[in-house]
Amino acid sequence: MDKKDLRNIPSVSSLLETPEISEFCSSYPRSLVVSTIREVLDKLREAIGRSGTSDTDISPPAILSLVKERLLERGKVPIRRVINATGVLVHTGLGRAPLASEALEAVKDIAEGYCSLEVDLLTGKRSSRGDHVESLAVALTGAEAAMVVNNNAAAVLLALDTLARGKEVIISRSQLVEIGGSFRMPEVMAKSGAIMVEVGTTNRTYISDYRKAITLNTALILKVHSSNFRIIGFTASPELEELARMAREFEIPVMYDVGSGALFNLETYGLPYEPTVEESVRAGTDIITFSTDKLLGGPQGGLVVGKKRFIDMMKRNPLARALRIDKLTIAALEATLRLYTDKSEIAKHLPILRMLTRPLEDIEKESRRFIKELSRRSDGRITATLEDGFSAVGGGSLPGEEVPTKLVSLSTGKPSAQELSDELRQNNPPIFGRIENDRLLLDLRTVSDKADVEAILSAVLRIFGVAQ
Repeated sequence: MDKKDLRNIPSVSSLLETPEISEFCSSYPRSLVVSTIREVLDKLREAIGRSGTSDTDISPPAILSLVKERLLERGKVPIRRVINATGVLVHTGLGRAPLASEALEAVKDIAEGYCSLEVDLLTGKRSSRGDHVESLAVALTGAEAAMVVNNNAAAVLLALDTLARGKEVIISRSQLVEIGGSFRMPEVMAKSGAIMVEVGTTNRTYISDYRKAITLNTALILKVHSSNFRIIGFTASPELEELARMAREFEIPVMYDVGSGALFNLETYGLPYEPTVEESVRAGTDIITFSTDKLLGGPQGGLVVGKKRFIDMMKRNPLARALRIDKLTIAALEATLRLYTDKSEIAKHLPILRMLTRPLEDIEKESRRFIKELSRRSDGRITATLEDGFSAVGGGSLPGEEVPTKLVSLSTGKPSAQELSDELRQNNPPIFGRIENDRLLLDLRTVSDKADVEAILSAVLRIFGVAQ
């Protein structure tokens, strides 16, 4: 073995001074980067020691490649802010709905010190942590009572466990849904201890099907929003009012998992109809569960609204404590719900609604500006085209509905669309687009911040080797 080979291995300190490692340190904890460099260098020394030759590549680029590969293998990338240019508004993988600035301020205010989480400021006595949110939910939906848990799946599980453990729950076969992350309604019902009774067929269920299925052991009738799919054509399903009216004859409660949590009629903004929570309350539904981080535009959470006697039973369930939310979620959710007290101004405040209703002309103008600037800065070496396309609401909201948009299309030879996508994802901040027919597509509907548009421009230029 040539000792010169070992002496030529770069030091940890010299590698830390390289631009590539500096970029790693902005994405990973510095201590993790340092330990990874040492690990890679130790293995190189071992390899040279075993082979006794100088065949091992110890050049800085080769070492940096090994460090990057090892960091990715460790999978300890901290959660980071990313740029969403996919056009999917409620993107589950990218954190669903962005929060309103009012919600961000509320979280900051509460996080910086102590707060009145479980103290009544008027009496000084202990209170429930959900009181602030629940009073707003009642006012906004017209329900008798409300409670909040950590997501809608938890709300459904808690309701079933409380009201139907060991008893029958009637549900239409068309509503035995699976929503993302293996949330399968039959399995959730089994976990709660409820006995599932299927009625109707995949495409047609009548009120008579429910009537025939009712027994002395029936505890609940459950209706579930399809969320991420839609059955069309030769279909039938009883209206919620009809279902609630029939259930009252037998003194059986009706529960509706309404899914994405629309608190007002989206048709007001030219969007497709989505059942609102308030409509479900008016229809006579006893328990309604929905997400707070989809169309509602808040942090992750699940709200249950409905008849007070059922909500009180759920609050007494020991499982409720395991499913409760923390002070930061409460602060963000309360601030978000307060925005709904003036629905005429809601589109100005909620990012999800602002993106949904963003004029097509605005997106086209921004996209053309992007393409022109990309061509100018690259002296015409990078070409992009403008295409018609669609943005998806995503997150199990407005199933099957798409919003017209304009797309920036990067038709690439080298790097390929996949390679370009991979490089953008490794950018700081990471950038996500979508690939179709060997083209990388960027939808600026979900990139409203000017600084983010500039970041995408700079990243594309860098990847194509254009000096800036």
